[in-house]
Amino acid sequence: MVRLPDEAVARCSGGLICAAQRKQALLHFASRRAMDVEGLGEKLVDQLVDQNIVGSAADLYRLGLAALAGLERMAEKSAQNIVQAIERSKNTTLARFIFALGIRNVGEATAKELARHFGSLDRLMQAGEEALQQVPDIGPVVALSIAQFFSEAHNREVIEQMRACGVHWPESEPRVIAAAAPLAGKSFVLTGTLPAMSREEAKELIEAQGGKVTGSVSGKTDYVVAGSEAGSKLAKAEELGIAVLDEAGLLELLKGN
Repeated sequence: MVRLPDEAVARCSGGLICAAQRKQALLHFASRRAMDVEGLGEKLVDQLVDQNIVGSAADLYRLGLAALAGLERMAEKSAQNIVQAIERSKNTTLARFIFALGIRNVGEATAKELARHFGSLDRLMQAGEEALQQVPDIGPVVALSIAQFFSEAHNREVIEQMRACGVHWPESEPRVIAAAAPLAGKSFVLTGTLPAMSREEAKELIEAQGGKVTGSVSGKTDYVVAGSEAGSKLAKAEELGIAVLDEAGLLELLKGN
């Protein structure tokens, strides 16, 4: 059991193999935005865990047709579909895999930032709390959750078992932002609908130049990038005297002009 500094109660640290959390962990792992194992729903997970067929996420990749077809209300065709869905899920992305692990305080957005920042799972697993806090929007509490998760030997073992079963993803070099990057140290808030790019595209452009994108306007915000129907964030920026850019202004800033 572990207790994070901001929490009043201790929580199970069993991670990927904790018996008390196994069913929910497996459902999360298989969910559409994680590993996307179509057909692996609550009733099937209940049977797999209750009958000790699956003990961890790695066991999913060792499931055979016979084991599935022998379950209640599981026809051979349905079992075949599940086996195929599990096989397809082996080809994923690093961000999806990180999210699928179910690390406390790590949602989809944080998983994407971790994947983008470290580029490989091994670099992420080796990162200490200080290194983790260099990732945009990751503070001490989230960094501690991640470090504790990967410090657990059984979590690392389950991950290695999944890799040995063929789960894979493209990896890249870690993202390095030079101190002299045009937007280094600048904080941005995006609001409204931009005419030619999505907010995610704008965020990636800003971060590639060293800037940081946050969700709310404050005195620490340097720029607000506003599109149509910008709403309250634009109003707050104007109230605080923060520079407001449209899409064209952002593109000019990105060029260093």
